[in-house]
Amino acid sequence: MPDTDFRSPRLYVDAPLEPGGKVPLDRNQGNYLGNVLRLGSGANVLVFNGRDGEWRAAISGRKRPECLDIVAAARAQDRLPDLHYVFAPLKHARLDYMVQKAVEMGVSALQPVLTRFTQVARVNGERMRANVIEAAEQCGILSLAAVEEPVTLDRWLGRRAPERLLVLCDEAALVTNPAAALEPMRGAAHGIDVLVGPEGGFAEDERANLLNQPNTLRLSLGPRILRADTAAVAAIALVQTVLGDWTAAEQRTQVEISATR
Repeated sequence: MPDTDFRSPRLYVDAPLEPGGKVPLDRNQGNYLGNVLRLGSGANVLVFNGRDGEWRAAISGRKRPECLDIVAAARAQDRLPDLHYVFAPLKHARLDYMVQKAVEMGVSALQPVLTRFTQVARVNGERMRANVIEAAEQCGILSLAAVEEPVTLDRWLGRRAPERLLVLCDEAALVTNPAAALEPMRGAAHGIDVLVGPEGGFAEDERANLLNQPNTLRLSLGPRILRADTAAVAAIALVQTVLGDWTAAEQRTQVEISATR
């Protein structure tokens, strides 16, 4: 993202953004801008809402930041790749880490699924959403990943579109080159689901059911057993490198070179 301004503070707001608009700040946002960042009236920030792109805005308010005056568009809205990360819930700190890293790497949806050996039965959706927003604010991301409600693995499998590619990260899979295993799937045009199970692994009947799903690729993440949050980073990085939008710049370059010949 060569045109991204990483020096100006960024703030997510749940309000329409348009020239001349005025966006009120809630107490937490005002405290963050005024007391944490020490910004006062007239200071510039960048704002986004996940729908209308990124905008430059000026802080206004008498004693503390109270609202933002929208000044001008900075970046047009983009779209995330159709990449869903599906996972067995983790404990608080590790779940926070996993959500933040998944968002940084470009997933468009986060789907918790409950498996036989899942160790955490309850998921704080509001906390996940807060981590999505924080990661987006800090990393120049314009589109927010959706946070889905937890469902059982069987229910999720029953309702997912069968034409989507299911990348099943399985510690019991034969260890092969994961990038090479993904390469034949480059033509996947109906979206990708990356699934990582609990640290206890999948039950045998769960694994059998998963392997019977259409368009399923069983993927090894190497010769060592990874913690579930580490597996998330490894799996998404692999999929984005081979199948996702990390190669978009390279693809555009190749198209431009072909057009000039």
